[in-house]
Amino acid sequence: MIKILTTGGTIGGLEYANTEDKSTIDTIDISRFLEVVNISEDYSIEHLFNKDSRHITIEDREAIKDKIKSLKTYKVLITHGTYTMSDTAKYLGALHLEKTIVLTGSFILGSKKNTDAAFNLGFAFAALQFLTNGVYLAINGKIFNYDNVVKNINVNRFEEENG
Repeated sequence: MIKILTTGGTIGGLEYANTEDKSTIDTIDISRFLEVVNISEDYSIEHLFNKDSRHITIEDREAIKDKIKSLKTYKVLITHGTYTMSDTAKYLGALHLEKTIVLTGSFILGSKKNTDAAFNLGFAFAALQFLTNGVYLAINGKIFNYDNVVKNINVNRFEEENG
């Protein structure tokens, strides 16, 4: 069983309306992406919160940690905004939770026709089934270890921090 935890971000339907960082919410039901490709592995989805990741606090990260620790399953997929996804991954990775945790998100709003949300979600779902215990980012066809990833905002993609 794979547990999917949602926290918001572009993959969850947050769109940034103006320069004052006001966001509009058009919630995306990520289960529709998984249904379209006929996922046969058992999974369940739980909504934790719906935030622009720039506003995720240490308390939010602690809530994610507490939820993961309470789960009986050892495979966890977290949908997350890309702005601070690597920060959350580093926070969780430092805890050595004895589970396989994969974070993913999207750069294009999940409701848009050309979104990368469906691909990233499917890619992360597949990666989760083969990775060993640890924390990873799986996005745009690449898997990163939690302790060696950074978002390059100039080209809008994730890269290895030391490579």
